[in-house]
Amino acid sequence: MLKNVPAILSPELLKVLCEMGHGDEIILADGNFPAESVGKDAIVIRADGHGVNELLDAVLRMIPLDQYSENPVGLMEVVPGDPCVPAIWDDYRKTIQDNGENPNSIEMIERFAFYERAKKAYAIVATGETAIYANILLKKGVVQ
Repeated sequence: MLKNVPAILSPELLKVLCEMGHGDEIILADGNFPAESVGKDAIVIRADGHGVNELLDAVLRMIPLDQYSENPVGLMEVVPGDPCVPAIWDDYRKTIQDNGENPNSIEMIERFAFYERAKKAYAIVATGETAIYANILLKKGVVQ
């Protein structure tokens, strides 16, 4: 056991967060995200039964966002014509701010561009999140 580590972070996820370097990206994916097919070249970690926002909070306690990037956070934007308004995005902004990061640093990424970026991510965390458009990309910063 370790002290002060959020219990939601599995040993596998802690190892990945430690391995990641400055500029590496990690996806916290909702339950509908094709983590295994998109993540063929990434480390895929299962976090079934957990929501993205609770994982986001735990991850941001362990790593900083990239302070040299204008947009170290990315969200999959709603497909044009889809009436969905993802309420979970407000939760993400609050969690980002609560962890000392800039909630205005979020980039909206078109759906298929998000998939392409996810293919290059260091890791994808497949959660049990039921909210749609709940995928979030984080770019790791420099630990000081």
